[in-house]
Amino acid sequence: MKILAVGDLIGSAGIRKLKSELPKIREQEKIDFVIVNGENSAEGMGITEKNFKDILEEKVDVITMGNHTWGKKEIFQFINHPKLIRPANYPKGVVGKGYNIYSCKNKKIAVINLIGRVDINVLSENPFLLAKEIVQKIQNQVDIIIIDFHAEATAEKIALGYFLDGKVTAVYGTHTHVQTADETILEGGTAYITDIGMTGPKKSVIGMEVAASIKRFETTLPERYKIATGECILNGVIFDIDDNTNQVKEIKRVNLS
Repeated sequence: MKILAVGDLIGSAGIRKLKSELPKIREQEKIDFVIVNGENSAEGMGITEKNFKDILEEKVDVITMGNHTWGKKEIFQFINHPKLIRPANYPKGVVGKGYNIYSCKNKKIAVINLIGRVDINVLSENPFLLAKEIVQKIQNQVDIIIIDFHAEATAEKIALGYFLDGKVTAVYGTHTHVQTADETILEGGTAYITDIGMTGPKKSVIGMEVAASIKRFETTLPERYKIATGECILNGVIFDIDDNTNQVKEIKRVNLS
């Protein structure tokens, strides 16, 4: 079983890059299951129904979200779609699902979306305690558990990886848009990487136009962000999972120009 997780799609440029590269990756790497983070697909802020449909056209199995989940109001029209999950640790009673269970090649795969609390201005429950609660609830119902941890702080992501080591199949980070080189399989067998990167404009400041980003830092004045143009990259990670043990044999980064 091979699972591909694709880093945050940045606007329509990111979606176009996904469409151009995913069929090739799927064929070359023999990918069975695809997870894509879509919370920046609406030009950097949220997801529209058109974005959602465009991504699903590529036979993506799960779309995860993050701190921009509610960036576009129309998400409420499709928030309950089984292939869309938002952070599980948003306050109780919030619409949508924080995890779901999918079937693929006679395996039950749980995908859980969590959001960090360090340096993210979102009211949320403790991701560590909620992750533990969810895993205990579903561990006997599934073969594989994958977690997209949408968080700012590397320390918070690394800590969650160790916290869940041996309890889940893989923990990977999203949100910071810069792919880290720390992919590993922890002592308990859980695959981990701090951030899988982004899918969007290469010459950019985490997807945004360079000049506007510099001006914000140079002047401290508000400057409207715009998605950068030009060549795009696709970042992600592939988990190669043993069909007998359901543990990751290899974790491999994807970085395509």
